[in-house]
Amino acid sequence: MTEFLQQLLNGLSLGAIYALIALGYTMVYGILRFINFAHSDVFMVGAFIGYFVGEHVPEGTVWGGLCALSAAMLGCAVLGILIERFAYRPLRGGPTLNVLITAIGVSLFLEYTGQLVLGATPRSFPQIFPAKAIAVGGLIISTSQVLVIVVAAALMVALQLVVHRTKIGMAMRAVALNPKAAQLVGVNIDVVISFTFGLGSALAAAGGVLYALNYPSIDPLMGVAPGLKAFVAAVLGGIGNIPGAALGALILGMTETFVDGSRWSTYKDGIAFAVLIGILLFRPAGLLGRYIAEKV
Repeated sequence: MTEFLQQLLNGLSLGAIYALIALGYTMVYGILRFINFAHSDVFMVGAFIGYFVGEHVPEGTVWGGLCALSAAMLGCAVLGILIERFAYRPLRGGPTLNVLITAIGVSLFLEYTGQLVLGATPRSFPQIFPAKAIAVGGLIISTSQVLVIVVAAALMVALQLVVHRTKIGMAMRAVALNPKAAQLVGVNIDVVISFTFGLGSALAAAGGVLYALNYPSIDPLMGVAPGLKAFVAAVLGGIGNIPGAALGALILGMTETFVDGSRWSTYKDGIAFAVLIGILLFRPAGLLGRYIAEKV
C-alpha cells in the first residue's frame, strides 16, 4: 500500500508538470488550430532563466524561489509573444503546413542556439526553494513534490479564472469559437493571440522550473521529451480543451510512474506514444474533446 501511495504521489507530481506544458499547446491550438512545437523549448528557456536567477538569490528560501519562478515566467511570456509576433503572425492566414514547419524551425533554433550560447553540458539546478523529506509511515514525501503539485494547481485555477472571469478571457473564448465574428464585434485578434502565447509560455516556464527542482539537471535539449509527452497529454484530454489537457497530463504522469515501478520500466518513455496511438484509433477527439464537423 505504501509503495502504491508513493508512486501515486510521484505520478501526480510528474503529471502536474506535464499539465503546465500541455496547457500551452491546447490554448494555442484552441485559437489558431496549429501545434506550437517550439513550446517545449520555451519550457527549457524557463528552466535556464530560473537557473541564472537562482544563482543570485539565497538558496533554500521561499522568496528566492518565488523570484526565480516569477522571473522565468515573465521572461518566457515575453519570449512567447516575440515568437508569435515575428515567426507566426506573418504566416497567419496561409497554409497550416507552413506554420507547422516554421514551428519546428523555431524549436530547432532555440535548441541549438541554447547549445551554442549555454553549452551542451548539463548543469546542476540550484535548490531555490526549501527542501526537506518527510517520512509518514513508510511514505517519503518530498517538499519539492508537494511544491510542484500546489503551484501547478494554483496556476491552473488562476488560468481558469482568467479564461472564464475576465474580459481578455472572454475575448479568447470568442476568438477560439469564431475569429471573424469576434473581430467584427471589436475584438483585437492580434492582442488576444499575443496574450495567449504569453500566458501559455509563462505556464511552460513554471513547468520548466518545477521540473528542474525534481530532476535537477538541465541542458538545452531538456524540453524535447517532456514536450512530446505533454503534447500527447493534450491530445489524450482533447486538444483545445483546457480541463482535458490537465486531465490527460495527470493520467499520463501516473501511468508513466506506475510503469516505471514495474517490470516494464524500460518501456516507460514509450508508453506516452502507445497512449497517443490508442487515443487516435479509438477516440480521436480525446477524453473531453468533442467532434466538430468541418466544411471542406
